[in-house]
Amino acid sequence: MRKFIFLTTLLFSLMSFAQRSDFNHIDFKKADSIADYYKDASLRNLPVLTHNLTTLLETDVEKFRAIYTWVSTNIANDYSSYVKISTKRKRFAKDRQAFLDWNTSITPKVFKSLLEDQKTACTGYAYLVKEMATLAGFNCDIIDGYGRTPTLLLEEDSAPNHSWNKIKINEKWYLCDATWSAGETIVVNGTPFFQQDYFDGYFLADAELFAKNHFPIQKVENQPIKKGNLDAFIAGPVIYKEAFLAPIIPIAPVAMHNTIQKGASVTFTLQVPKEFIGNTQLLLNKGGSQKNGNPNIIKKEGEISLVQNFEKKGLYDVHISVEDQLITTYVIKVK
Repeated sequence: MRKFIFLTTLLFSLMSFAQRSDFNHIDFKKADSIADYYKDASLRNLPVLTHNLTTLLETDVEKFRAIYTWVSTNIANDYSSYVKISTKRKRFAKDRQAFLDWNTSITPKVFKSLLEDQKTACTGYAYLVKEMATLAGFNCDIIDGYGRTPTLLLEEDSAPNHSWNKIKINEKWYLCDATWSAGETIVVNGTPFFQQDYFDGYFLADAELFAKNHFPIQKVENQPIKKGNLDAFIAGPVIYKEAFLAPIIPIAPVAMHNTIQKGASVTFTLQVPKEFIGNTQLLLNKGGSQKNGNPNIIKKEGEISLVQNFEKKGLYDVHISVEDQLITTYVIKVK
């Protein structure tokens, strides 16, 4: 058991934050075109760059959009830096104060790498978004914690591994992750390559869905150690980035791994936008052989349930997709 524990409040994730749908009436084409116009601009004078990105835009959300888009499309993910930072985080996993002190001490190194190479790890993305947003007059903070992806699953003793931002716009707080919007690192023959590919889903993301793969750290003083929140986060289903585009939120089962008896059914439930009309599919993978499921699909306003019966014993990877885009994965053991 750790000597310290990182906890979060569900209210922090689910009630204190708004989402991008607040700005459905805003066209971000102008903000994006300005970000593209200043592509490859130098970071050596952040006030000038921030001014250039925001001065011709009228609304605060457009100004932040230009900053966010520029950071996500001009800064490369430095995999070697990520590995070094991950190693340090693991070293300080049982000493919270040492972790916080080290996390603060690396800022000059992070900024130097940004200036010289325009590449960084997640800490640098979050730092740059905060600095530029602050220069533009926003209240913006860095959030450290755990990030969970289909290729980055966590265990109980995993160290915090990710950083992102919260930004205040029009007196409401929003969540965003410039690192995950920037692209992804792929490994070819043992060599990592960063593939720049802007993804819009993490810009002012839905807070409930964001909480499925982002877990902020916060030490709760003078309270007994509680298990559950972090454990539940780690045990949750795999969430694919495409879920963030609608957004589509897996709400049941709560855990990724589930055990049932032969002949029983499992109800997979998704929260969807009220106007949702996408084609939802369930795929069953057993021992490397994949086939379409035959679930009973129940649709309500804002919700879709897929009730799948399991007639044969075995271990099933259950993939749920919408319009051929993976949304979530569960593992069902049938005894």
